[in-house]
Amino acid sequence: MVKSILGKKVGMTQIFDEAGRVIPVTVVEAGPCVVTQKKMIKPDGYEAVQIGYRDIKESRLNKPERGHLAKHKLPAKRYLREVRMEGVGEMEVGAEIKVDVFEAGDIVDVTGTSKGKGFAGVVKRYHWHGADMTHGSMIHRKPQSAGATDAARIFKNTGRPGHMGHERVTVKRLRVVRVDLERNMILIRGAVPGPNGGMLTIREAKP
Repeated sequence: MVKSILGKKVGMTQIFDEAGRVIPVTVVEAGPCVVTQKKMIKPDGYEAVQIGYRDIKESRLNKPERGHLAKHKLPAKRYLREVRMEGVGEMEVGAEIKVDVFEAGDIVDVTGTSKGKGFAGVVKRYHWHGADMTHGSMIHRKPQSAGATDAARIFKNTGRPGHMGHERVTVKRLRVVRVDLERNMILIRGAVPGPNGGMLTIREAKP
């Protein structure tokens, strides 16, 4: 069984457990997805499955994508993601994946693209405290020294202002609180990466 699924982040809300305690959850509209390709140790060198999510017009795909899906007579999918797993040989291309592959209590890893923050300085980007705010300081929120002057370059991993956010982020070991098969919804405790409407990959957490 493929213990992974693709979905769309709907937003956050809260529910109550049997004891009346508040549980913050993220609502994800997940699946149904379809297995679009299998990767085997021979000839690919590793085992994985490619899964597709969300139907779109075939005209929106480029020719390689159309040919890839038409090879197995599959409908056009907007998102294609590969998931590493074992026992791929027993699966069939075209098999459908729904939210019922998970159940309440499962531990999952959620991957998405974080919110973009635009161009940011070092105080916002790296949480530097800055210099004195007193009169005459002239530094305040500036990054100050960039390193040695004789290197004629900036060394790697030196904190500088730049593009913040819009990165691939994985939040690990979140708990599934509820699964709604009729509405293709899955409720995950806590926050997950990205804005509402962003695409997510949910997979079983590694032990």
